[in-house]
Amino acid sequence: MPHPIMFDEADPLLRRLRALALALPGAAEKISHGHPAFFTTKVFAYYGGSVKIDGVYRQHEHSLLVLTDPGERDALLAEDRCYLPAYLAASGWIGVDLADDTDWDEVEELLDASYRRTAGARRVAELDSRRP
Repeated sequence: MPHPIMFDEADPLLRRLRALALALPGAAEKISHGHPAFFTTKVFAYYGGSVKIDGVYRQHEHSLLVLTDPGERDALLAEDRCYLPAYLAASGWIGVDLADDTDWDEVEELLDASYRRTAGARRVAELDSRRP
């Protein structure tokens, strides 16, 4: 049985995140477990996540899930807007809640870092060649 769709296609936060994620070399989008997932050969970001609290899942519908370096992960977790997402946290992923006042430069940096951890060397080299 497929997962239900758990996002609104008209969501302006998703639209902005999608533009940043799909601008990375070779990036594509698919639906995974009801959420948008951005990937090359491996997923580097998801939109939307959840946390299991006392046996009940609390949804973070407007959040970015990325794979971060351990040091950066610890620093982000000190902020209320960040959380350890169900299922993915054990593999180093973190969730960052997005809002109207989100710092989109930071989102772009988080996407870049996660992309570099999951994309192959050729794609990372292509990304680097785009930078001034």
